Amino acid sequence: MHFYNHHRAHSAIGGQPPVTRLTNLPGHHNYAARDNAASIVQHFWSLSIQGQFYLLAPLVVAGVAIATRRDGADLHRRLTGTLLAVGGASFAYSVYLTLVNQPLAYFHSATRIWEFALGGLLALWISRIEDRPELTPGTRAVLGWGGVVALVSCGILLQVDRAFPGWAALWPTLAAAMVLVAGRSGHRFGVDHLLSGRVLRTIGDLSFPLYLWHWPILTLTLVRTGQDRLDLEQGAAVIGVSFVLAWLTHRFVEQRVAALDVRRALRTGGVLALTVLVAAGSWYGLAAARASTPVLAGSPSHPGTGALSPQFDLASLDPADAELTPSLVQAPDDWSYHRTSWDCGPSEHGADLEVCTVPAPDPETSERTVAVVGDSHAQQYAAALAVIAEQRNWSMVGMFRGACPMSVRSETVADDQGCTDWNAAVHDQLVEMHPDAVLTLASRDVRPGLHEQTPEGFVQAWQRLDAAGIPVVAVRDNPRFDFNVVDCVATQGRGAPDCDVDRHTLYQPYPPWSVVPGVPPNVVFADVSDGICDPALCRSEVGNVLVYMDDNHLTATYAETLAPTLATAFDHLGW
Repeated sequence: MHFYNHHRAHSAIGGQPPVTRLTNLPGHHNYAARDNAASIVQHFWSLSIQGQFYLLAPLVVAGVAIATRRDGADLHRRLTGTLLAVGGASFAYSVYLTLVNQPLAYFHSATRIWEFALGGLLALWISRIEDRPELTPGTRAVLGWGGVVALVSCGILLQVDRAFPGWAALWPTLAAAMVLVAGRSGHRFGVDHLLSGRVLRTIGDLSFPLYLWHWPILTLTLVRTGQDRLDLEQGAAVIGVSFVLAWLTHRFVEQRVAALDVRRALRTGGVLALTVLVAAGSWYGLAAARASTPVLAGSPSHPGTGALSPQFDLASLDPADAELTPSLVQAPDDWSYHRTSWDCGPSEHGADLEVCTVPAPDPETSERTVAVVGDSHAQQYAAALAVIAEQRNWSMVGMFRGACPMSVRSETVADDQGCTDWNAAVHDQLVEMHPDAVLTLASRDVRPGLHEQTPEGFVQAWQRLDAAGIPVVAVRDNPRFDFNVVDCVATQGRGAPDCDVDRHTLYQPYPPWSVVPGVPPNVVFADVSDGICDPALCRSEVGNVLVYMDDNHLTATYAETLAPTLATAFDHLGW
């Protein structure tokens, strides 16, 4: 738990509007981000957009009111037109961005403005709508129940993490509008009788503090139990604790602040906010200071993969005398892409392919260009290649797509046409660029149960490059654990057996490509299994260097210590 709190202190600071909206935007090239641990204040992003709305909306209304007074127009009509224009533009952008980059659209402020605009339109028009003769008690009852059913079913049927916001966000917003328009139905079966009952009104009073408390309680419980989901009893406990804390917050914070005069309320709120910021900032500062001590991976005190060499004197290593590198605070951000400055641009071959480059240290005398191609498991070896490129004056090219290793088809997600099209564009780009070699994966799916394989699609992709005269250095995939290694070390401690996995459950004695027919002669294999695991175990740390940044990606620090292994593979090309 010690690390868990330090690791998330940065999120606590970034969780203040509007910073949260920016810090939650997905890294453009960080395809490992999908495996990062959730922050205990991750849900503050919705509060940040509310804060932005509360700041901007009065300014917009004031501007419209001033303009209306000058030209004598009708304020109600002018506000309606403004909200329709702003909301329509926001909704169109939301639909577009959701199609091309859904994770970015989910956290982007501009894709959510239309939801507030819809609320504003409803506020402007609901008093005129509710007097319409068409809204009979029966109609109101149908509207009310329809809205409630739609709201409940939305959470059950919609894949929020994949479809929102876009068109899908119309479902809950229009459902809420239906309930509001229904209002007091005057019908004995109207849903308003249920919604205005004491129980639901009490839950409504607690809804805001309940929203604030439920997520950190859930996240901390998952970390404490070491599980990725809770059983019925644990879930009930989380709900119960959240309700108790929400009631206490409502009773002793919300109600007391609401009873204060405006000046005193602002002063009290400011003091509380400042206290939280100072505490979180101090917390994060101490953690960052502890993590900032520079340590050179590959040095005698932190040899990394060098400690697995038979010639290495393991007795010279004492974990008690050496800090772990990267630290548990730094590890989740220790991603290979951050080690170099990539210059990226779209490819003319389409399929959302971006081509990224890193020039050689001395471009005028450089004679080699190596392309790293594939998913995040290929991308992580860019850290090792960067070390070699620096030493040998090579330039680097990168083409990456999450969950899409280099193949002639989609291997990770069946029938993913986008991945298949991307791989086709990659091949055309490689033939056009004709790098001196391509670095990619030789196998995939190394997980407990001996699932490692070299897919036929890999071999066919290598054959196509062989026909184009392009050599391939294929790297054996690293293991995937069924737990987050960083969290395990944080809770169990360094060297804990629970954070290691039996090698024989992950790797077979022979690599899978050795039994696959049709491997072309242009391929040189780099078997890094002995550089990641010892003969018995695949450990969480090797040579005082943390091996994993999550449950399946190598830290860039450890990947850099694998550079000699990759260099040997390139030497076999005769360079």
